[in-house]
Amino acid sequence: MRKKKVVIALGHEALGTTLPEQKVATKKTAKAVADLAEAGYQIVISHSNGPQVGMIHTAMAEFCRLYPEYTATPMSVCSAMSQGYIGYDLQNAIRTELLGRGIYKTVSTILTQVCVDPYDEAFYHPSKVIGRVMTEEEAEAEEKKGNHVVKTENGYRRIVAAPKPIDIVEMDAIRTLCDADQIVIACGGGGIPVLTQANKLKGASAVIEKDLAAGKLAELLDADMFVILTGEDKVCLNYNTAEEKPLSKITVAEAKAYIAEGQFEEGTILPKIQAAVDFIGDSAVKTALITRLDKSREAMEGTTGTIICK
Repeated sequence: MRKKKVVIALGHEALGTTLPEQKVATKKTAKAVADLAEAGYQIVISHSNGPQVGMIHTAMAEFCRLYPEYTATPMSVCSAMSQGYIGYDLQNAIRTELLGRGIYKTVSTILTQVCVDPYDEAFYHPSKVIGRVMTEEEAEAEEKKGNHVVKTENGYRRIVAAPKPIDIVEMDAIRTLCDADQIVIACGGGGIPVLTQANKLKGASAVIEKDLAAGKLAELLDADMFVILTGEDKVCLNYNTAEEKPLSKITVAEAKAYIAEGQFEEGTILPKIQAAVDFIGDSAVKTALITRLDKSREAMEGTTGTIICK
């Protein structure tokens, strides 16, 4: 009997912010992943990297400022660094948890590049704030380099584009490992954004919305279920108001209608809903599940969480 393929998108709660927090958080996350492995699912994991890539970018920018002879570190390289050290903690935590349960299964992290369209509208309207706070003089220097800068409460910060993912370079490797029943960690932080130029790949000064990249991963893998683990038990209408209404199950059509009504906040729940809708498409058998990390087992059993289906 064929095992069901599940792509899990881990949010900030699964990783923490600082290095010590990440060590603790990944141990808890490993338990949720091991539960699914124990239940017989083939698992591919994607994860956020917001605080981590910001920390790396800030550190590398400060290093370059102190030592001008070193060149600045591109965003694509910062993304690669974040994938490596998050994957390192995550795969070791999952391996330890699995072995503790008597499950012998390889866990691998794949440094993943995600192709974006150079003509994506996002490149003309950068929106993602990154890096350290700069003075006005430093901001002007950044703009002279061709980078975009925005004024914030404390000073100035860089902003980069957030284009949509269109393809995943290492997809064949991810699929092969998954079919071999290994647990795979891929597309961390939305993947390393790259542009295709003839037979070369060029890193893009951008970040990819992690949930959209995870949804593309689930689509290309032909997964049976796309699981988005976040900080809430269920998706809610009229969130954080007196009329708040938790949703246990919605159709793709209902989700699209709620999006049109502006029910879901941009930058938080909206990308998750959009990723789920894109993944399901016209399929009558694919489903998406949105729930809290520590409720993932109950949600897979149908007692909590929000299920989205055609």
